Amino acid sequence: MTAEQAEGRQDLRVPSAAPGQLKFAAGDAFRQALRQRVDRYFEHSGRRRRDCPRMYLKTLLLLAWFAVSYGLLVFVPGPWWAVLPLALSLGLAMAAIGFNVQHDGSHSAYSDRPWVNRLMALTLDFMGASSYVWSRKHNVIHHSYTNIVDHDDDINIGFLGRLAPHQPRFRFHRWQHYYLWGLYGFLYLKWTLYDDFRDVLLGRIGGHRLARPRGWDLATFLGGKAVFFTWALVVPLLLHPTWQVLSVFLLASFVLGVMLSVVFQLAHCVEEASFPLPAEATGRMESAWAAHQVETTVDFGRDNRLLSWYVGGLNFQIEHHLFPHVCHIHYPALSQLVEETCREYGLRYTAHRSLLAGLVSHFRQLRRMGLAPTV
Repeated sequence: MTAEQAEGRQDLRVPSAAPGQLKFAAGDAFRQALRQRVDRYFEHSGRRRRDCPRMYLKTLLLLAWFAVSYGLLVFVPGPWWAVLPLALSLGLAMAAIGFNVQHDGSHSAYSDRPWVNRLMALTLDFMGASSYVWSRKHNVIHHSYTNIVDHDDDINIGFLGRLAPHQPRFRFHRWQHYYLWGLYGFLYLKWTLYDDFRDVLLGRIGGHRLARPRGWDLATFLGGKAVFFTWALVVPLLLHPTWQVLSVFLLASFVLGVMLSVVFQLAHCVEEASFPLPAEATGRMESAWAAHQVETTVDFGRDNRLLSWYVGGLNFQIEHHLFPHVCHIHYPALSQLVEETCREYGLRYTAHRSLLAGLVSHFRQLRRMGLAPTV
């Protein structure tokens, strides 16, 4: 076995989980066949799974986008009609850094060098959220237990919304397909100001234990929050009126929250995605892990190159869940292999043709969950 093939075996491994937690069906011929085909793709194409020059260039462009938007907002006085688009630009730039740089870094998909991945992951701390908490909530829990109620905390948005058929329903959910779009904008503020601190203090993420950060991890957690509030609030308050700073801060955060929420929801909370539960008799999932990822995940807008560039390939969410340790620039090519292999093994591979189709499906899913009784 070559070193590249050995890396491929790691790319499609089942994410690690605490002993005694939910298990999937044993044996996975689909996963083995897909892994072999992807290994051959990289071997024959000569492309690197990580450390891609295109990704390094993309990182520079995104960081420059953020720096220019922030610099013009804070250090160059301008009328309100110039401040408004700059605030929108800042929020969009931060979302793009999250989708691309920190996401690949946190999944060790950015580089073969651990310190480079760690540096890229720290861009999330720079933007106010904890990379320590996120890596455990997203990399381990969400990727292990995708769309499984009471296991995947990412589909739990609290009592205000119902995303899955096995979650409790309240009467006001009948209007959630209208009001949740506005609440999505407050996701990032809730995440940075409340969720991170709650999870660390409680030592839990949903029903899963979270080891509280210590040493360097704790310093990064606290230092990241301090750095974020310094550049986002303290420095602007030294130069501008309070109401202006808070207005820009809230607007940029709202844009960021909407972008992060919608991209996630279009991949997992749509009509075509499954929300399976473990079998009552065995307590195990009926599907193997890789098949489960395909059944609970949906791609969207795969032919839209601008969309793929901006969201860091997260519109190829099936490929990301199967190969989280591969740089996202390879997802369009891998999607052909994944779709063909799914067809051969009788697995449903779902992809919305456009971003609009995904949005409509999510709207319908919200409406259906708001009306349907609890299963």
